[in-house]
Amino acid sequence: MKSPEKLHQLEIFSHFSAPHLLRLAECFSAAEYLSGSTIFSEADDADSFFLLESGMIRIQRMTAFGPFAIENPTPGDLFAETEMLNGVGREGDAEALSDSLVLTFDADCLRRCADSDAKFDLALQWTLWKSLSKKLRAANDRLTKFFGSDTSAVVAGRPAASQHDADGTFDLTNKLGLFREQKLSEMEINFLASLSREERFGPGQLIFNEGERGEKMYIVAEGTVMISKSIPGVGEEALAFVERGDYFGEMALIDDRPRSADARAHPDTGATALALPREVVSGLLNIEKVSSIRLLKILSRLTAKRVHELREKLVGWYLLAGGDLDATSD
Repeated sequence: MKSPEKLHQLEIFSHFSAPHLLRLAECFSAAEYLSGSTIFSEADDADSFFLLESGMIRIQRMTAFGPFAIENPTPGDLFAETEMLNGVGREGDAEALSDSLVLTFDADCLRRCADSDAKFDLALQWTLWKSLSKKLRAANDRLTKFFGSDTSAVVAGRPAASQHDADGTFDLTNKLGLFREQKLSEMEINFLASLSREERFGPGQLIFNEGERGEKMYIVAEGTVMISKSIPGVGEEALAFVERGDYFGEMALIDDRPRSADARAHPDTGATALALPREVVSGLLNIEKVSSIRLLKILSRLTAKRVHELREKLVGWYLLAGGDLDATSD
């Protein structure tokens, strides 16, 4: 068994108990990569994720206009966990830019440990979700840098989203049915159904603005919600379309930072969403008192999907621009 001391010193695993660090240590191997060497290739299977302990690496995809940087992890960061959760191949090639020490975590080993120990599963899911949330924020922020514009003035000048009242048509039975689709426990279903509040939005109606403080998390009950970002000189760019059963707006409640994008009802369909207030979400997802591992897993998979989709969009813009956009920063 490998010593867990290496893991204990890493902030991202600081919430693991000593016994769980011992189990986590069973699932990683450490390797040194010389500058210029390949850690993994785009064609490789996503059967593991990694942590950069020291050094510099870049994950990049080769295009007709040269390499496009997908991600530049810094020491202490996880990388490639997005592909592992999405079940897709690697997003690019990972190359050491300097002599680097990398920890590789085996997905099958972690899965066995999680299946046999719910508290280990909780600690692991929290680690993955926090890492993915950070990546999603970074990808959203990169949009502004990508086009060389500053959105701060736009955000500051926007009116706040209006308040919305329920009309009572999405009753408790419908709420229970929606949460049962998530394969949550009966306790979780009843808890979420009783504390969520229906909000209806007309076609194109704003739900929240980028830059606002997050007070609610939402789950789409009917229709479609568009997550977007306003880019000066470019206009509104759709980042994701969120449909029935999908969650949105949770990140700002957990890391207590402003909203990183806009959300509005689809211009054709409108939307009905169930809103969960900040205090409820904090109780469900706070690592000290979390009560829903299933919900945490749903959010992790959803965030991984959004990170992947947004990175693909960034690659697409780079190709459309003929390689003129900034491809070197994360």
